[in-house]
Amino acid sequence: MSAAPTLAPFVARYEARYHAKPAGDATLRLVQLRSPQWRVDLGIEGRRGMAGVLGLNVQQSTVFDALDDRSYRPLSQSTVRKGMLLGRTSTGVYDWAHASAQWRGDLKQRHRAPVALQAGDMSGLLINLAIVRDARPDAVLRYRFVEGGRVREHVYQAAAAPEPVAVGELSYSALKVTRTNGGNDDTIVWVAEGVPTPIRILQREDGEDAVDLRLVGYE
Repeated sequence: MSAAPTLAPFVARYEARYHAKPAGDATLRLVQLRSPQWRVDLGIEGRRGMAGVLGLNVQQSTVFDALDDRSYRPLSQSTVRKGMLLGRTSTGVYDWAHASAQWRGDLKQRHRAPVALQAGDMSGLLINLAIVRDARPDAVLRYRFVEGGRVREHVYQAAAAPEPVAVGELSYSALKVTRTNGGNDDTIVWVAEGVPTPIRILQREDGEDAVDLRLVGYE
């Protein structure tokens, strides 16, 4: 794969599956605000079966500074989960002047405490963008996830070579990138050269597919 791509606005549409069954739609959107600020949004809408009840309906957003093609610095993050039996909202601010981040909203008390920031910290949505940026055959990718009052080290291993990946009527030569330190919760991302968004994002729980986003198209 070639050099790291330069950020450019896009809108990507996904089919959303839940436990291997069609469950709705998703949109991943990257918008440029005033330089150097950007915003990345993910909206998942569960429309079939029990998806909405179980909380598949999610709206997430991160505003960030793109300091250069290799550095995405989050400024704020929000999550809204909607469902017939639940609804949760949280918002957080990354205060880089004081190297601290803090979230408010429907969170456990321990997740409302300030979190010490380190250079390179990112939200989950920014990590997805960073994987597209950084993925190379056999590469080990390391990120520090800071979101919702939680801090986790994320380590990913890229495959040795791209593989054919069919999504709907399209087929891509895509590189598989797998998180190696997620315990019982796995995240697998497939990226293709020249495509600004993941081809597929799969979250697995206890060895079984949970949320599966498959690219339908982008512009």
